[in-house]
Amino acid sequence: MKVRMLILFILLFNITVLAQEAQFRGSERNGYFPDTDLMKKWPKEGPEMIMKVEDLGAGFSSPIYHDGIIYITGKKTDSDYLSAVDMKGNVIYQVKYGQSWSSSYPDTRSTPTLEKDRLYVTSGSGQVACINAKDGTIIWTVDANSIYEGEPYRWGIAESPLIIDNKVIYTTGGNKASVIALDKENGKEIWKAKSLGGERAFVSPVIYENDGKRLIIAVTSNDVIGILPENGDILWNYKYSAPPGGLERRAKIIINSPIFKGNEMFISKGYDMYGVMLVIAPDGKSVTEKWRTEVMDTHHGHYVQVGDYIYGSNWISNSQGNWICLDWDSGNVMYEDEWITKGSIIYADGLLYCWEERSGNLALVKPNPKKFDIISSFKIEHGTGPHWAHPYIADKKLLLRHGEVLMVFDIAAN
Repeated sequence: MKVRMLILFILLFNITVLAQEAQFRGSERNGYFPDTDLMKKWPKEGPEMIMKVEDLGAGFSSPIYHDGIIYITGKKTDSDYLSAVDMKGNVIYQVKYGQSWSSSYPDTRSTPTLEKDRLYVTSGSGQVACINAKDGTIIWTVDANSIYEGEPYRWGIAESPLIIDNKVIYTTGGNKASVIALDKENGKEIWKAKSLGGERAFVSPVIYENDGKRLIIAVTSNDVIGILPENGDILWNYKYSAPPGGLERRAKIIINSPIFKGNEMFISKGYDMYGVMLVIAPDGKSVTEKWRTEVMDTHHGHYVQVGDYIYGSNWISNSQGNWICLDWDSGNVMYEDEWITKGSIIYADGLLYCWEERSGNLALVKPNPKKFDIISSFKIEHGTGPHWAHPYIADKKLLLRHGEVLMVFDIAAN
């Protein structure tokens, strides 16, 4: 009994080390949400919408939820705002925290990260802010993009800050640094990882932990990078660049964070670029390529690992894409099925939630390596623009964001 309790404590400790209360794509940034006892089939019109809030600012970022409060970012005029909304639809506060991206697709992209009573968020022009979650007071802000002379690519900054230990991790790109760590208490620099050159990407960094080894995995337009969290030393970098044939410009566009199974890591970018399975050495100091896929070139909807398979969508054009299942070990294509177009994907209580980006149909899908197995679907009718914000699940509720509109659906099983 004592041994079992010790094992449980170790597992819970490891989860605590890796996870945050709420952040982009769930507590570990892998698209998994722990809620159980959720609906296994939806009514024809979809689950009941129990709340709708408008005028939160334009955005492609996701809402997050903790302890009865939803936090969401949005663009108003030329600034990025953070809003806190209670479950009655009351806006508790809206606070301006930085300048929006001023060029194409300027809507806010950074999903906030919550730790205890603080929220961490990045503006479209590269300000990193720490905000009191209770009242919206800005605790500190750092104009990291200017200080470190970062090189945003085409659509500005879209990453969500990563919290690890006492550090806020931010990807700069450029010639001064690749990645920096700021003190989460005051915003002061703790370390900066050496520059590998090239522009920044749009990827939110993640934590890799396996067999006692822990790394920050960050991505720039040219490299996937393994970094020691203690001091910022780069242990390895994988050149994720274009093959010959004129795809150099497209190859710099990468949005999806990697996912892990043991010491293996899958990452993909769209625009006909290859996805790749990488193997991290047992000592964490090197990485090798296991296989490539030309089929799963995910645009910006990410992907999930369920059992021995990877589920997601690919890029055929900016308006077209199919839904894909790959075998984790080999990269073999289990299916490539059509369903409206590509989109975002998450996983909860044994099922996939797939939200196609063109017309806003959301499907409840069985993870079936033989076909894209839709159980139920319904269409989101509120909001404007592409459906690019990823779904979020908490407290048996489905949170969706479309443009300036936040919607909450009750998905608890009867």
